[in-house]
Amino acid sequence: MLLIQQTSLLIDECEKSVARFWQMREEDRTPDFFKEVKPHADAIHQHLKEWQQGANLWIQNNNPKYMHIQQIASVVESVEQFVVQSFFKETSKKRFLDAIHSTSFTLKNFERIVKEGTKDVIQKENHQ
Repeated sequence: MLLIQQTSLLIDECEKSVARFWQMREEDRTPDFFKEVKPHADAIHQHLKEWQQGANLWIQNNNPKYMHIQQIASVVESVEQFVVQSFFKETSKKRFLDAIHSTSFTLKNFERIVKEGTKDVIQKENHQ
């Protein structure tokens, strides 16, 4: 899977986490950890691991001005936390929404930078 597609899936997961957060509050229930929370968190964790490797490699190879490996690590840590938190109605609304907003901003910025970098490479190849 391409890095841009992986990033897009993580952006979608941010939106899904917000929707899940509101749904769990509306339903006023506690999810079954081993049937609902853990399988979803494990799938996201695997996706994050692959994305982080690709993103770090891309940053090392392209050295973008406004994106750093530490930001990628922060995204991974944040997503792992809020994906689990989104299942629980007891989660602090402000902290949860702030974390998602910040993470989503970084992911969208990274996606834009990767797309721009890809266009630059294609343009250079076409002019040779």
